[in-house]
Amino acid sequence: MSTTSNPYRGFRFPAEIINQAVWLYHCFSLSLRDVEPILAARGIVVSYETIREWSLRFGRTFAKSLRRRRPQPGDKWFLDEVFVRIRGKLHYLWRAVDQHGNVLDVLLQGRRNKTAAKRFFRKLLNGLCYVPRAIVTDKLGSYGAAKREILPSVEHRQSRYLNNRCEVSHQPTRMRERHMRQFKSVRHAQQFLAIHSSIHNHFQLHRHRLSASEYRVARDHAFANWRELAGLPSQANLA
Repeated sequence: MSTTSNPYRGFRFPAEIINQAVWLYHCFSLSLRDVEPILAARGIVVSYETIREWSLRFGRTFAKSLRRRRPQPGDKWFLDEVFVRIRGKLHYLWRAVDQHGNVLDVLLQGRRNKTAAKRFFRKLLNGLCYVPRAIVTDKLGSYGAAKREILPSVEHRQSRYLNNRCEVSHQPTRMRERHMRQFKSVRHAQQFLAIHSSIHNHFQLHRHRLSASEYRVARDHAFANWRELAGLPSQANLA
């Protein structure tokens, strides 16, 4: 976030509260109405509609900053698509993660044909600016057709079972979809999922792979980065 201007200027609540609301909404399976009483328990009276506004305005900025700050992802990409029903019509959410489980990008489209796959590949390459060593997908033919044109030199592995890493990554989206009682529009869904994927992923530290001390260090580092990009003082400065 910019250091030359105050992005919280004009807002009635301080940056700390806005940051807390956005963090709660995107890191846990909570609806906007769930976040409202959590803040009320702390004496913060704010409507869920205000929290919605915060999550869109500041969440978008936080997500972009997190994507810029993240280290270069792994060289093995797992791609998958799942259907999302919006106002009774099927759409497809395309997602890519690396071998470490980091979400690389998401894209909501109305098709899952070759053209849609090519569009997703181009979005990935434009955002990451490097070519992977290998990609892993299910047996959808669109991936192979698009890969031959966009990534001809990259190894491509297709299997129903090798792609579980990406399929598991869809689970937080499914939980949020249920809480939100489905998305209201394609634009709203793409906007929310782009924000949610970046913020939620930032705090997914793979605890099962870390010792207790390693996990605490990783968690403190994640919170320090979060406070810095949100323009808040570090915990050390508050002590």
